[in-house]
Amino acid sequence: MITVANQITLIVLIAITIALTFLSVPADLLLLGGLTVLLVTGVVPTSEALEGFANPGLVTVGVLFVVAEGLKQTGGMNFVGTKLLGEPQTLRKGQSRVLWPVAVLSAFLNNTPVVAMMVPVIADWAKKHRLSVSHLFMPLSYATILGGLCTLIGTSTTLVIDGEIREHVQTIEVEGQLVERHLPGFSMFELAWVGIPCALVGIVYLLVFSKKFLPDRRPAISPLSDPREYTVEMIVEEHPGIVGKTIEEAGLRHLPSLYLMEIDRDGHILPAVSSDARLEAGDRLIFVGIVESIVDLQKIAGLSPATNQVFKLNSPRSDRVLVEAVVSDSFPYQKQTIRESRFRSRYNAAVIAVARNGERLNMKIGDIQLEPGDTLLLESHESFIDVHRNSRDFFLVSRVEGYTPPRHELAWFSQLVLLAMVIVVAVGLLDMLKASLLAAMMMVLSGCCKGIEARRSIDWGVLLVIGAGLGIGNAMSASRTDILLAEGIIGFAGENPYLILAVLYGTVMVLTNLITAKAAAVLMLPIVFSTAEQLAIDPMPLLVGLTIAAAASFATPVGYQTNLMVFGPGGYKSSDYLRLGGPLSLIVFGISLLIIPLIWPFQP
Repeated sequence: MITVANQITLIVLIAITIALTFLSVPADLLLLGGLTVLLVTGVVPTSEALEGFANPGLVTVGVLFVVAEGLKQTGGMNFVGTKLLGEPQTLRKGQSRVLWPVAVLSAFLNNTPVVAMMVPVIADWAKKHRLSVSHLFMPLSYATILGGLCTLIGTSTTLVIDGEIREHVQTIEVEGQLVERHLPGFSMFELAWVGIPCALVGIVYLLVFSKKFLPDRRPAISPLSDPREYTVEMIVEEHPGIVGKTIEEAGLRHLPSLYLMEIDRDGHILPAVSSDARLEAGDRLIFVGIVESIVDLQKIAGLSPATNQVFKLNSPRSDRVLVEAVVSDSFPYQKQTIRESRFRSRYNAAVIAVARNGERLNMKIGDIQLEPGDTLLLESHESFIDVHRNSRDFFLVSRVEGYTPPRHELAWFSQLVLLAMVIVVAVGLLDMLKASLLAAMMMVLSGCCKGIEARRSIDWGVLLVIGAGLGIGNAMSASRTDILLAEGIIGFAGENPYLILAVLYGTVMVLTNLITAKAAAVLMLPIVFSTAEQLAIDPMPLLVGLTIAAAASFATPVGYQTNLMVFGPGGYKSSDYLRLGGPLSLIVFGISLLIIPLIWPFQP
C-alpha cells in the first residue's frame, strides 16, 4: 500500500529528476529544496535529514580539495606539463601523453581538482604544439573519471558511497539467529579489479575514436586575445630543472603569445635565440608577451624576475599579487628611469613588466623611462590596490586574477605529503578521512597552502549536493519508499541477481548522466540495500555496480563536474558528449557486468 509519505517522496524524487534534467538551476539548490520539502512535511526527522552532512565521505571530499590546493600553490603538479607531456608529433601521440598520466594521477587524487589543475597546463601545452583543445579537454575529463574508478579516493562519489556502506547495518542469519553487522566498505584498491580493465579499454577507445567523433572546435572566447604586449626580464637561477637545458627542452620556445627576444649573458647580448641554445645560471631572458603569458612565466621553476626589487619588498612574496597600473599624465617621475624614480621604495611595489602601445622596449626593466599611458605589471601587497585606486599617479589600477607567486621551494614537500597519504591508506595505518585530514593539516602548517586559500579551494556546491542527497536517501528509508522501489525492480527483473545487477546498473547509468553522479548515487543507495536484503544476497556486487555506474558519467556535460569544467574551454556542444561518451558508457557497462560477479559473488 502506498502511503502519503511514499507519495510525497516519489513526487519530490520525480520533480528533482525532471528539474536537474531540463532546468539550469544548480543541483545543490534543487536537492536542498527537495530535502526541505521532505523535512517540513514530516517525511524524515530532522536528525536523519541532516545526518548526510556528517558523512565521512563528504568530509573527506572537502579535505581533499585542500590537499590539491597545496599541490597547486607549490607547483607540485607542474612536472606533469614539463616532464610527462613532452613534445608530441601527432594528435594521437599528444592525446596519449595526456590521457595515461592523468588517469594514473586521478587514481590517487580526486579527479575534480586534477582537471582544475590540468586544464591551464594542457591549454598552454596545446598552443605550443598547435593541437586543438577540443580534442584534448573532453578526453582529459573522461580519462580522470576512468582513472578514478581504480581506487577508493579516485572520485568523490566513491568516497560518499563507501562512507554510507560503512554506516549501514546489515541483518543476516547465522546458525538460525539474526545478527547485525556493519559492512566493511571498500579497501584502497578493491575497485581496481573492475576499474583497471575499464580504464585500459576506455583510454584505447578514446585514442582511436575521439578524433573521429569530436570536431575541431575553438572556445568562444580565448583567454589570450588581449593584444597588449609587455616587456619582461627574467633571470635563470641555479635550478636543475632549467640550467643546462636548451630553450626547447626548458619549454621556453613555443610559449603561447610570448616571444623570447634575447638573452643577456654577462653583458653579452644573444639576439634571435635558437631553440638549441643552452641556458646558464645568471642568464637574463628578455620576453615580450601578453599578461596571461607573463603570469604563467612567473610560475616556471628556475625563473625569477630579474629585478632584485621584488625581493626587497616589505611583505613575503607568498602574500603578494600582480597588479596592472596605467601611468597617468600627472605621474611625478615622468622621463625618469624606473631605477632613478626609486619606484619600489616610493610605492612598495616592484615593476615586473612594461607595455607601451604595442612598442617593444629593448632594454632592461630598470632602464625604462616611464611615460603617460605606459601599463605597468607590478608585484605588490594587495593593499596597493586600495591605496592607489584613486591616486593621481595612475589612471587605472586593477588586480590580475588567478595569480599568487608559486612556492616552488615547497613543491617537494607537497608531493611527499600526497605520497605519504596514499601509502598510509594503502597499508591500512589510517582510514581515508584521517589520512586526508592529516595531509591537509601538513599542507597548511608547512605553508604549502594558506588558510584563506584552503577555504577558497573547497567546492561547497559539491558538498551540499552530497549532504542533501544523503538526507533525501534517509527520507526514502524512513518512508520505506526504497523498499517500494526495490520491489518494483525485483518485479521487473525477477529474482535473477545477474539481471537485477544489469537493471540497477542501467538505471544508475541513465540517472547519473541526467541528474549528476552524486545525486544518482545517494538516491539509489537505499534501493540497492533493500533489494539485496529482499533477495538475501550479498549487497557488495550491487554496491560495486552502483559505484562504477554512478562515477562513470560520460554522456552529458551535466552528469559530472569534470565534464562541465571542460565544456566552455573546449568549445563543446552537448551532442559531442553523447557522441563520444555514449559508446564509452556502454563499454564500461559491459566490462563491469562481466567482472563484478566473478570478483564479488552474490552468495557470501
